[in-house]
Amino acid sequence: LQITDGAVRQALVPLTGGQSKVADAGAFFVVCGDVRRHRLICDDAGVSYDARLEAFLVAAVDASLFAQNLVVAFEAQGYGVCYVGGLRNDLDAVDELLDLPLGVYPLYGLCVGVPAEEPLERPRLPLDAVWSKDQVPSDDALRAHLTAYDADYAAYMERRSGKARGWTGSMARKYVSPARDHIAAYYRRKGAVLD
Repeated sequence: LQITDGAVRQALVPLTGGQSKVADAGAFFVVCGDVRRHRLICDDAGVSYDARLEAFLVAAVDASLFAQNLVVAFEAQGYGVCYVGGLRNDLDAVDELLDLPLGVYPLYGLCVGVPAEEPLERPRLPLDAVWSKDQVPSDDALRAHLTAYDADYAAYMERRSGKARGWTGSMARKYVSPARDHIAAYYRRKGAVLD
């Protein structure tokens, strides 16, 4: 869903955690999973829609595949893209603002525009930590990759912000408690069955 109305984009800024780029970027998209058409098909056929968690997952996967292809196309044209997970901070307000029908699930936003600067290249986990053949790496092998990555990430953060901090520490802080624990209830109200 491309959001072109400036007032709507401005209203989304506080709903995404104050991310002004939502209003300022050249383009902003709300990536949605969509089972609405399947619900309509079932209604028109006189049968109950009862697809459960699988339908929600397929909708989220399909939307993410679409978004990733959109990102690749934009980046190939020289544009910068930023995913905006903060869109899920207040899904009820986003839903009301965008007037989303039953079966349309906002997942995240995408800001697209001409980069104002050449950003530092962010290090990524080594390929062996995310790609394997026939068997996933052992816990010890994965820990070794994480330790090496932490050093690269800390050096990157020091160049970027002046504060050297590792990636694993921030992940441990992030996953010690639930984030956005209200979203399951929102998606259920929008018709998702998460069982």
